[in-house]
Amino acid sequence: MKIKDCICVVTGGASGLGEACTRFLIASGARVAILDRNIFNGERLADELGKDALFLECDITNEASTEEALKKTDETFCGLNAVINCAGMGYAEKVASKRGPASLSIFGQIVQLNLVGTFNVIRLAVQHMLKEEPSDSGERGVIINTASVAAFDGQVGQAAYSASKAGVVGMTLPIARECADYGIRILTIAPGAFDTPLLSLLPQESRDALVQSMAFPKRLGRTAEFAMLAGHIIENQMLNGEVIRLDGAMRMAAR
Repeated sequence: MKIKDCICVVTGGASGLGEACTRFLIASGARVAILDRNIFNGERLADELGKDALFLECDITNEASTEEALKKTDETFCGLNAVINCAGMGYAEKVASKRGPASLSIFGQIVQLNLVGTFNVIRLAVQHMLKEEPSDSGERGVIINTASVAAFDGQVGQAAYSASKAGVVGMTLPIARECADYGIRILTIAPGAFDTPLLSLLPQESRDALVQSMAFPKRLGRTAEFAMLAGHIIENQMLNGEVIRLDGAMRMAAR
């Protein structure tokens, strides 16, 4: 699938990794619907990028909100070819602390957004892609999810975040196997430490420690590098059912 003239949806597309994907896709000739809860950032970005960008306020944990956004994308651009799921959030809390046991409510919120929200977008997007005419090779679409290296070596305090991202990793292959029958590819990128607004909330010493855990290069990942990989996945048809670590060979320490 060529990015040029591709009709794409990017969830969490108004900031961080999602914004980088939005910018990369538009620069490569795609038309992009930016799905995000941040109205200010979303409208600002869409206005900057012009007629091939469409901002749609969306809560991916809400079925009606997500379906409405996908329907509007389909109606506006006449189709849906690719989805990049970047919407998500992080949170750190120990199972036991001076405050008492970890919050069950917050654990549920993290899993609801990062895992259930991602699945919600996948299941609804597949329905739209099924209406697409397959290419000569039989391809109808591609969906790229975002997990994290925390799915494999999460740190102390990352139980909720690691569980949610491990869930995204775990559902990648079974969904890819099913969607292979429809000509739709499903993949997941598991980024390491990237220079995003989320990571900027960490103290500098914590950021430095993450950099030191990377083999090479000894720096935070750039959001444009994530977007480049997402773009390659869209265009490389042999990539399917895989989770790709994008992390400079980092392995996070226990804390």
